[in-house]
Amino acid sequence: MSERKASGGAGRATIRDVAERAGVSVASVSRVLSGNYPVSDELRRRVMKVVRDLDYVTNAHARSLAGGGTPTVAILINNITGAAFAHVAKGVEGAASLRGWLSLVGTTGDDPERELALVNLMRQQGVAAVVLLGGAYDFDEYQLRMARFARSLDAAGSHLVLVGRPPLEGDVAATTVDYDNEGGAYAMASHLLSAGHRRVLVLPGHAELTTAQGRLRGARRAFEAYGVPFDPGMVLHGPYDYGHGYDAVEESLRRELDFTAVLAGTDVVAAGAMQALRGAGLRVPEDISIVGYDDIPLASQLTPQLTTVHVPYEEMGRAALRAVADRREGGAGRRGGGDGAHLVLGTHVVVRNSVQPPARRS
Repeated sequence: MSERKASGGAGRATIRDVAERAGVSVASVSRVLSGNYPVSDELRRRVMKVVRDLDYVTNAHARSLAGGGTPTVAILINNITGAAFAHVAKGVEGAASLRGWLSLVGTTGDDPERELALVNLMRQQGVAAVVLLGGAYDFDEYQLRMARFARSLDAAGSHLVLVGRPPLEGDVAATTVDYDNEGGAYAMASHLLSAGHRRVLVLPGHAELTTAQGRLRGARRAFEAYGVPFDPGMVLHGPYDYGHGYDAVEESLRRELDFTAVLAGTDVVAAGAMQALRGAGLRVPEDISIVGYDDIPLASQLTPQLTTVHVPYEEMGRAALRAVADRREGGAGRRGGGDGAHLVLGTHVVVRNSVQPPARRS
């Protein structure tokens, strides 16, 4: 067969190309790909190696990408029960539905390897776009592999959209829809500092997650602007869940850390922290002030209502889908090259009832 497909030349590999390279019949390749017929392990390995080498996309999906079927967008989310990015998914799905598109949702379980595997699987399935929600992992190998998948998606007529994370480095055809993450954390930390707090317990999220890194940078920058020393010992990393908020505050109280406020990385983390404070007989905000990040419905349902950073999650989802639709309708969705756009939406502090000046020490 011609080497042009194996070397990334023009034209999409066909099932005949796969069969010829693997040295088997077209029927054998079809059996392996369908998964409905018993085949030997050796045959499956041989065929799937060629499929990967040629970046083969099945014809049924290729026809869909060419306009012969209903476009499908794959939404990959860390945890389907996570309130913040559930709102992004709602925005994507709503905008897709208005266009008559289908939406698929997959969960990564906070596992970078599973995320990469799902992106590759969606590429093979021929979706119109893969929308990745949430912070990225700050590992060189992860970033390189994700960039490779972005180029592979683009070559297959699909597109990668990153929502709530930084753009990939280099000449990569991927759209980024982000928000002012660091600026939101800066504003929230400034709110605490302007209220007189100087000892703030910071729960930014996992250390290797870009979202947490941005929020921590924003907090540190605010301390620097106010001329207040920032104590790294007051930073406790962990997942964006209720349990981490509870455990981090409980541990800090047990260690007798001197803090008058908690800057939580999400509203859910803040809710856990609030419960731990109550369990220790402390009042919010009379004894300890607490703030969150996201402004999900939970923030206004807590007692007291939570001061937090509003992130326009649903609008981010709609913007992500619009970016994909604009590329397809404008003819830019076919091997578009490194033309990824980067859209940044604003954030702002929502002041409620969970902050007051620190209590006087007796």
